Amino acid sequence: MSSINLTLKIWRQPNSDALGAFEMYNLDGIHTDMSFLEMLDVLNEKLTKEGKDPVAFDHDCREGICGMCGAVVNGIAHGPEKEVTLCQLHMRHFKSGDILVIEPFRSRAYPIKKDLLVDRSALDRIIQAGGYVSVNTGGTPDGNSIPIPSQQAELAMDAAACIGCGACVASCPNGAAMLFTSAKISQLALLPQGQVERKKRALAMVAQMDKEGFGNCTNARECEAVCPKGISIRNIARMNKEFLKAVLTEG
Repeated sequence: MSSINLTLKIWRQPNSDALGAFEMYNLDGIHTDMSFLEMLDVLNEKLTKEGKDPVAFDHDCREGICGMCGAVVNGIAHGPEKEVTLCQLHMRHFKSGDILVIEPFRSRAYPIKKDLLVDRSALDRIIQAGGYVSVNTGGTPDGNSIPIPSQQAELAMDAAACIGCGACVASCPNGAAMLFTSAKISQLALLPQGQVERKKRALAMVAQMDKEGFGNCTNARECEAVCPKGISIRNIARMNKEFLKAVLTEG
């Protein structure tokens, strides 16, 4: 088991109203089999023993499923490795002596609560605006009772893989949430179960996205590059198509 020494330059901000600044910390003997969040745990244990305020950061499952964790590491949301969340990023991808600049996801729609902790509830409100389907309740239907072409099913599942971490917004030069919103619209628009609210969903979710203050897509593709689940920007094209059809027929 090898270990490395690191210098951490971390954004510290006591609350949303206070001014923040970077602070430097040195960590020695970090095992390379640790995850990035485990490394932050070590730092916080050290700070606590020194009587200092630990670094606040989001986390939950630590298995790349929940979408809670997230920070920008050396300018890249979730760090330098492709298609991994911050909790899946391991210290073996860094070298001893590296300086890691760690800051929160930044967006007008993501107010900083403390340190690396940001409020991403704007994404929840987008889903609440229309991310549901009307189905009859009762017994569980047979899996083959609604035939779905395999290609459609695969595209829907690819879109449904979005965990709502919000890295796409943090990486976009315009602070756009279009990859997230389009994934949530696509996963239902592609399936028979999502047809009842199809037009209403596109109108409502896009309207809420704009209301939250997110920017617009200019095809920089930074969102796609940092998405831990590899969500394609083709979903944005599908969302634009869904929205235009809804405006022309429902608006």
